[in-house]
Amino acid sequence: MPHRVFRLLTVVWVGSLFTIGYAVAPVLFASLPRVTAGAVAAQLFRIEAVLGAVCGVLLLALGNVLVRRGENAYRRLRWLTAAMLLCVLVGYFALQPFMDALRMAALNAGTDVGHSAYAARFGVLHGVSSLFYLVESLLGVALVWTLPVSAGVPASQAVRRDASAGKVAG
Repeated sequence: MPHRVFRLLTVVWVGSLFTIGYAVAPVLFASLPRVTAGAVAAQLFRIEAVLGAVCGVLLLALGNVLVRRGENAYRRLRWLTAAMLLCVLVGYFALQPFMDALRMAALNAGTDVGHSAYAARFGVLHGVSSLFYLVESLLGVALVWTLPVSAGVPASQAVRRDASAGKVAG
């Protein structure tokens, strides 16, 4: 059961990461005015960051349980999870408050951040934040890719599964 929960949390986190960052956000900016798209995307990335932090903490805890039970394949997965969690914490929770402050300062000056004196600083912070998001995404692919295939399956069942796969392939 813990193996399945680990997989479920992993695919929820990585799936939402790719859906919001690489499908929804580009559609928002292609469909809506830039300021509106930015506001909606900011809310979605906030939800994604909270989801990532929760999934990351739960995956680390679950990974520790599995490693203590002798599932050594989860040792490396814990490192990938920790690196992804670090990307969320730095990329969103450390950088985003500065980006929000620049956005609010621009609004108080009567313009959007893209047309304000803060545009260059916001652009740099946005670029760094995007880089952390990209690294988190690539680590997510590595995490999904390296999930144990037969974890939690009794040895007798895994042998039967391997044998039947050999008959089909052979």
